Amino acid sequence: MLDVAAVAEVLLAASDPDLPAGRRDLFCLLVALHDLGKIGAQFRRMLHGEGAQTWRHWQVTEAWLRAEAMEDLICNRIGGSHLTLQPLVAAIAGHHGGPPSDTAADHRRMRVMAGPEAAADAQAFVEVCLDLWPEASLGGIDSAEARALSWRLSGLTVVADWIGSNPEWFPPAQSPASAAAYLVETRRRAARAVEEAGLLPPAPAGDWPSFAFARVDVRPMQKAVLEVPLRDGPMLAFVEDETGAGKTEAALLLAQRMLLAGKGRGLYFALPTMATADAMFERARKVMRALFAAPPSLTLAHGRAALSPEFREVREQTGWSDTVVCGPWLADSRRRALLADIGVGTIDQALLAILPTRFATLRIHGLAAKILIVDEVHELGDPYLAEELEALLRLHAQGGGSAILLTATLPLGQRARLARAFEEGAGRDFSPDPEPAYPALSIPGAAAVRDFPGVISPKGSVKVARLTMPDEAVTLIARASEAGAACAWVRNAVDDAIAAVEALRAAGVEAELLHARYAFADRKRIEAAALAAFGPEGERRGRDGRGRVIVATQVLEMSLDYDFDVMVSDLAPVAALVQRAGRLWRHMSRRPAPGRPVPRPVLHVIAPDPSRPADAHWLAEVQPRGAWVYGLAAQWRTAEVLFRAGEIVVPGGLRALIEAVHGENLLRVPEGIRASEDRAAGEAYAAAGLARLNIVKIAKGYREGGGANDDRDYPTRLGRPTRALLLVRRTPAGLSPWAEAASRAEAELLSEVSARETRFRGLALPDQSAPEIAAFTADWPEWKRAGLTVCPVGENGGICEGLRYDPRRGLLFTSTTSGA
Repeated sequence: MLDVAAVAEVLLAASDPDLPAGRRDLFCLLVALHDLGKIGAQFRRMLHGEGAQTWRHWQVTEAWLRAEAMEDLICNRIGGSHLTLQPLVAAIAGHHGGPPSDTAADHRRMRVMAGPEAAADAQAFVEVCLDLWPEASLGGIDSAEARALSWRLSGLTVVADWIGSNPEWFPPAQSPASAAAYLVETRRRAARAVEEAGLLPPAPAGDWPSFAFARVDVRPMQKAVLEVPLRDGPMLAFVEDETGAGKTEAALLLAQRMLLAGKGRGLYFALPTMATADAMFERARKVMRALFAAPPSLTLAHGRAALSPEFREVREQTGWSDTVVCGPWLADSRRRALLADIGVGTIDQALLAILPTRFATLRIHGLAAKILIVDEVHELGDPYLAEELEALLRLHAQGGGSAILLTATLPLGQRARLARAFEEGAGRDFSPDPEPAYPALSIPGAAAVRDFPGVISPKGSVKVARLTMPDEAVTLIARASEAGAACAWVRNAVDDAIAAVEALRAAGVEAELLHARYAFADRKRIEAAALAAFGPEGERRGRDGRGRVIVATQVLEMSLDYDFDVMVSDLAPVAALVQRAGRLWRHMSRRPAPGRPVPRPVLHVIAPDPSRPADAHWLAEVQPRGAWVYGLAAQWRTAEVLFRAGEIVVPGGLRALIEAVHGENLLRVPEGIRASEDRAAGEAYAAAGLARLNIVKIAKGYREGGGANDDRDYPTRLGRPTRALLLVRRTPAGLSPWAEAASRAEAELLSEVSARETRFRGLALPDQSAPEIAAFTADWPEWKRAGLTVCPVGENGGICEGLRYDPRRGLLFTSTTSGA
């Protein structure tokens, strides 16, 4: 227990060096008591193999500390009341992933079963700890603040317990002369353990801006973040600018100033998808060293981080590094990944901090000392995600954290709600800022930069042209490719994308295909090829001189650095279309207009005429499958506003477009679409309500407001249920994963593919009890068998009647009986 408390001391000194001595000693005193429940006859019998425990030791910890005599003892020494002590006791007792939930009657039974000798010993140890941390004080803390502190204290206890319980760092020792003498010795071990775990953040670099891009060709937003005054206390910043304007670089420059100002000891980059997180990790690996005086720890946090070759290289480094590091303790779990100096991952890993899941407070602790940077924040605008993000910002600010939100298409209403949540969390009043200027750098409650005179996108405005049918897109792309143009066609549904590729190939155009319904190994291969063809240094023409062509779904529009000459898109809400248009004529310094094979950037949108009578099937005529991916009302408004404007004026015209489709005062839709809009409004209301129901109850404190549920029971995103398949091949030795890799576990991850559950309706998927499949899954845990359907793929790609897999086209549903 003293080992764990010594670790807590080191962690507090590193993350919050200005913490008052009374608060610091209070936390260390309580952390030292986290395993008090191991003092008892039950636990001793369990150690001797004489039976199982009726209650777990951490439950007994709370029972000892909630005894009236024990509460009197502690409060008489450190002040405060029983009501302020109790939430903090629950925080340290619940260090195995969830809060205790036992009743006072349970506590009485636990104390009786532990025995009178244990009661005396438990009290004696509490008295020892009170002497070891004499400055501990509950003074000035009321019940509400104690509940707020309980979230942070719980996370600190979990991390300290994980490190302090490691026998490699804290081996068994002889009985010491005294507890005080032992604490002196274990403090030395704790300092070394925390350092080896990678949890001692280096100091920020004292010279800024230290990035190469900040010394030449500084863009307006980057200049603004270097000059804007920072506010006192927790700080939120919105960076709103067009796609490709250097928002990430601006965020890094601002973050470096904030680090130097003591607003964080590290960073967490939260991205909308695993693919965008992988791309950001590759960038972060190259520049993060410049932020710190010594090499920082860097981790990748998402469910498939182990498949990232860049992350693997960082993990496999041995010895000293002059760039970034990631020791084995941090890399061992994606929960621990949030503890690194710099974390890069999906927004989901951060959102799990505000859901009642196991070890949520570990995530809270990991984020607390960091500047949270959320990229593509407009992608988190659906009602469920929006509620979660507001709760995350509120809790982050409550713990003293700061944040930077990056966006190209954030509606003013959503900006106001996010700002209000953060300011409320920081305990400050909030007044909405209705200023619609764009681009904009906003720090709620403080400065704002809206004066970007003469800022014009290097590519100029993007013309918008309407195509009436997909056949027109095939003709247009064929001609543009013949002229050497790099072309993209973005479709809203996977099946429409597959149909588009087949139509292009039939017309003699060798198009590639990218969507989310591939085995992960094939998707990574296709993404790498797409980046090689369309990335900043891509070779956009084939050997025959024709421009390369790709057909993709929405995976193309988020944070991926592609540059196209010609783009066709299915109609989608204007925010999505702006993101897609951001991949048009992107790198003008590398590929200026005179060298492009077409005279100007044009976004060709396949859509019906919005001026003609519209009903629920208005869009399905040109998008047979993708018409239902987005709300029909938002798509009609997009068509009405965008085709009337005839262009996307970048950046000055973006705000008006976004507000017209996603803002507060919306254009009235035709009568035939109104029922669809009403249904969507009802669904949005229900989704927001479910989010509020799921989110932890911050004000109630960890004991009453937290939980210990499985991550799968509380999703970070809502969506239609999916089914995950594990593709396998038949070999002479039995079934083998579809993909090849260094280990079977990695090969299995690379062989997974998912689709909506309804698509499998009516299909006779392989019997999971078949001998060959049973042999393949023999060593799997039950949760894995429940979550994956093993599917042998025949030589012709067949899985079962109506279902095939093709490495070039992905998972193919060929049966008319499967769901829509």
